[in-house]
Amino acid sequence: MNFGIGIDIHPLVIGRKLVLGGVELPFEKGLDGWSDADVLTHAIIDALLGAAALGDIGKHFPPGAPEYQGVSSLNLLAEVRKKLFDNDWSIQNIDATVITEKPRLRDVIDTMRERLSRTLGIHINQMSIKASTANGVGSIGRGEGIAALAVASLTRSTKK
Repeated sequence: MNFGIGIDIHPLVIGRKLVLGGVELPFEKGLDGWSDADVLTHAIIDALLGAAALGDIGKHFPPGAPEYQGVSSLNLLAEVRKKLFDNDWSIQNIDATVITEKPRLRDVIDTMRERLSRTLGIHINQMSIKASTANGVGSIGRGEGIAALAVASLTRSTKK
């Protein structure tokens, strides 16, 4: 079994939609970035790529590349799923935490789990998502950004 860790953080800005785990949330600010800036999905992508020793999100989906401007991070996650499959990896589980003061995520976590697990072709019980705050500490605590952490475990397929 291989394990990978992913982390992502983006600033909140006016004029962007807020997308987390593939779910658009009603909020007065959104995350700034080249794609949809979905920090949760980005952290999961990095955890999966890391577990498979395939590099990081920037290697596969470079910022500034026109084809990724504004793209849904779920599309990127689907591409990572294919890369894992092509390299004989199977996802065992993912555990992720979103760190934000606002918005509160309790009511949308199950929807996030469903969208992410469906995109990856895994059972929803293999996808754990939690929400936490920074308790007012630092830029996240001041509501200036949102961060996410993820851990993924993979096994190598025995087919061949």
